[in-house]
Amino acid sequence: MNKARNPTADPVPCGRWTLRDKAARRRSFHSLGRLMTIPTEYAHASIGFEKFMVDARDISGLNTTNMAYNMVVGVLYAFRRRLTVKDALRFANGLPAIIRAIFVSNWDTEQPQLEFTDRESMTKEVQSLRKEHNFSPESAIHDIALALRRNIDQQEFDRILSFLPAGAREFWKV
Repeated sequence: MNKARNPTADPVPCGRWTLRDKAARRRSFHSLGRLMTIPTEYAHASIGFEKFMVDARDISGLNTTNMAYNMVVGVLYAFRRRLTVKDALRFANGLPAIIRAIFVSNWDTEQPQLEFTDRESMTKEVQSLRKEHNFSPESAIHDIALALRRNIDQQEFDRILSFLPAGAREFWKV
């Protein structure tokens, strides 16, 4: 005889665990009687990222956040290419969660490190990323630096930059 499927009794996949109901899910976030909370940095990451993207779009004068996204990636990658892995990870730790994820995405750590050069040359590098979809203005690095600084703790950001090569501080100068 076939039993009718009871959706509240069927297991609910949750990562490596299977939880049977909402109460079980709530209990799963407790450990030794203490609530294990998700850090605000992660719980509100998408809200902070959207605010950053709107700032990047508005500062750069682009029409959409989709257009601004390619510019953000280009600026982050251009900066990353000029750091050692150790310095890049130190820098990444000061970034909001989603921006940090973009910064380290698609990273070939075997790629040779480039030198910091003039802003015009580095901007051309930013503009060369996905060229057919790139709308980055000449002010791309400045615009992203300003948008980033609006959305992070600037004192902590400057403290992190103080450990990096001099070109790094100049790159993020507004």
